[in-house]
Amino acid sequence: MKLSGQFRSRVLAREWVVGTFLNLGSSVTAEIAGHTGFDWVLLDHEHGPGGDETMLHQLQAVAATPAAALVRIAANETPRFKRALDLGAQGIMVPYVSTVAEAEAAVAAMRYPPRGQRGVAKIVRGAGFGADFEEYYQHAHEWLLNITQVETAAAVAHSDGIAAVDGVDVLFVGPTDLTYNLGIRDQFDHPDFLGAVQRVVAAARKHGKAAGILVHHPALVAKCREWGFTFVALGSDAGFARTGFQQALATLRGK
Repeated sequence: MKLSGQFRSRVLAREWVVGTFLNLGSSVTAEIAGHTGFDWVLLDHEHGPGGDETMLHQLQAVAATPAAALVRIAANETPRFKRALDLGAQGIMVPYVSTVAEAEAAVAAMRYPPRGQRGVAKIVRGAGFGADFEEYYQHAHEWLLNITQVETAAAVAHSDGIAAVDGVDVLFVGPTDLTYNLGIRDQFDHPDFLGAVQRVVAAARKHGKAAGILVHHPALVAKCREWGFTFVALGSDAGFARTGFQQALATLRGK
């Protein structure tokens, strides 16, 4: 595995880059998804099972495919960034960022001194176990993708300031959490949700960043593109498995 800035450049150019979430903790489904043709896959270590060893195996599996391997960490805490990046993640999705200060802290956690406060270890997978460390050290801040999640009313209110933070690359709407926090759970056609979405997309575009979102139904993909999202995920491995099982069972039951 050798990191480069090509994927991040595509994202910041607001090309249409698509992915899916992987929350089963499986290296097998990670490899399948990577070979399917997604531009990126998101290893969900906020809600999904598994620890560092699981993450390592998933990252190794995705490395055998053309997809970029991104990790959602469980919380905006410096050691969590260090673990995922040292293991070879190409980008980090940061949950529940609601203020500019929180966004700045996340960026600092992804960058080596003097640009940030990421701990330095040279013989790690992310830096080719030392073979590529000098190049990785010089360019990691240009190559690693920061995906900041917008999931609260406060995050929407501060979206312009968050988007202005150097090193925040994607404002990513977490639709389920956002509707729950707005008191309109799962009402994705509610004016308050639509207004929040428009505000986030506008903030991202104003500051030259990408806007991202996760959707669970194929019919919503075109709508997201119309709204201005360019970094879009559809579904998850768990969701695809459940739907497939349900369809198979319905067929077997004659329904």
